[in-house]
Amino acid sequence: MIKLNTNENPYPPSPAVLETLARAADASVRLYPDPEARALRARAAEVYGVPMDHILAGNGSDELLALVLRATVDPGDRVAFPVPSYSLYETLVAVQGGESVQVPFGDDFRLPPALGRARARVTFLCNPNSPSGTLVPLAEVEALAREGAGVLVVDEAYVDFAPSHALGLVGRLPNVLVLRTLSKSFSLAGLRVGLAFGHPELLAGLRTVKDSYNVSRLSQAAAVAALGDLPAMQANVARVRATRSRLTAGLERLGFRVLPSEANFVLARRPGVDQGPVARALAARDILVRHFAQPGLEDALRITVGTDDEVDALLAALRAR
Repeated sequence: MIKLNTNENPYPPSPAVLETLARAADASVRLYPDPEARALRARAAEVYGVPMDHILAGNGSDELLALVLRATVDPGDRVAFPVPSYSLYETLVAVQGGESVQVPFGDDFRLPPALGRARARVTFLCNPNSPSGTLVPLAEVEALAREGAGVLVVDEAYVDFAPSHALGLVGRLPNVLVLRTLSKSFSLAGLRVGLAFGHPELLAGLRTVKDSYNVSRLSQAAAVAALGDLPAMQANVARVRATRSRLTAGLERLGFRVLPSEANFVLARRPGVDQGPVARALAARDILVRHFAQPGLEDALRITVGTDDEVDALLAALRAR
């Protein structure tokens, strides 16, 4: 099976992660983990240049998204985000009883001006965006934060594959919360580790509603090791970015329109042509890609950047149709 539908990293994590997990899987697993993930937050502070009291660890960035809404949104409160984007936003707002204010992207996926005028308690911005892979420039992110009165959550799950990030806004703008995950670039999707960067007063609200022991002992240890070996992550990112260029060129030769991607996936379109049958035909050949059967995306496939061999197999299967 060639799995190019969930944006996992095709390469293993740092060898230091596997060595750390082997050492950590001892009798100490009978004990609860550190509820404040202090070793992980200290390592993250060193790596990202953000004070430790500006960092909160979570069970993946998905948990951190849920904590934001649990801490800030009452039934009926408005939560804004551009669409199409990460589908979990709408689900989490509904669970909390909030009102989703969905502001459509244009065909070029530039930041829609109406987003800052939504009068929302919370605004989500996935950057780079999924499923498009496009990146909103930092100056526009800052302008959005200054325009709205609510909390701006910049979801940077894929940012290590991109040329810029919003961590410089943390603390300087008290309403900005930047989320990271170790699932994508660090190849730790199976361990569920996320980090929130924000003003301590903002994080204090999230701490009041989080589970006491939300990140396991093994996950914390592995994350510390992963953050301690940035060259391993950066080497994998470089390989993914190089293959992303090959994948984009190959898809364009086959007649797809591919948006410029700054993530570990691409969005390939054939305007006006439903790509559901293509996704099903690929699945029949044990190649999984993501098709969104929803208005505006029927003509698109989101394809994770796999290894060179996986990408070659995908392109060959598409040529054979």
